[in-house]
Amino acid sequence: MTMDEKAWARHSNPMSVYTRFSCLPLLSLAIWSREYLGLWSLIPISLSLFWIWYNPRAFPPPTSTNNWASKGTFGERIFLRRKKLTIPGHHIRIAYILSVLAGLGLPALIYGLYTNQLLLIALGNMVTIYPKVWFVDRMVWIYEDMKDTEPEFREWLKP
Repeated sequence: MTMDEKAWARHSNPMSVYTRFSCLPLLSLAIWSREYLGLWSLIPISLSLFWIWYNPRAFPPPTSTNNWASKGTFGERIFLRRKKLTIPGHHIRIAYILSVLAGLGLPALIYGLYTNQLLLIALGNMVTIYPKVWFVDRMVWIYEDMKDTEPEFREWLKP
């Protein structure tokens, strides 16, 4: 899933960020469909996997990045450099906590997909996605706290 500068610029489009939240539910429904579609379910599964890869590249760079979604992608870029940058510890801790909380939905999701129980699949998706939304919000906070530490970070913001 490595992205170059062009892909990151496109992913900073709010439409990319908001539609990104559709990835897990779409993949879940595609896998769930296997009992009804049989081998034909490989088509929606493949399309879902393609969407996961293509989504950050699907939209043009936004004209303005002065919004929550764009700043979330900027914070994510900074967070991914955490081994080379000094990011305040409270951000790192909560990001890891939110990742663990998101992971708590995976057992229900996996078991629901295995047993084809739509309620468990929905529960697993919700428990996984809600902390992910909070994670994006935390990435906005990281960006706001770190934007003045590197000239490159300030350049990402377009009014």
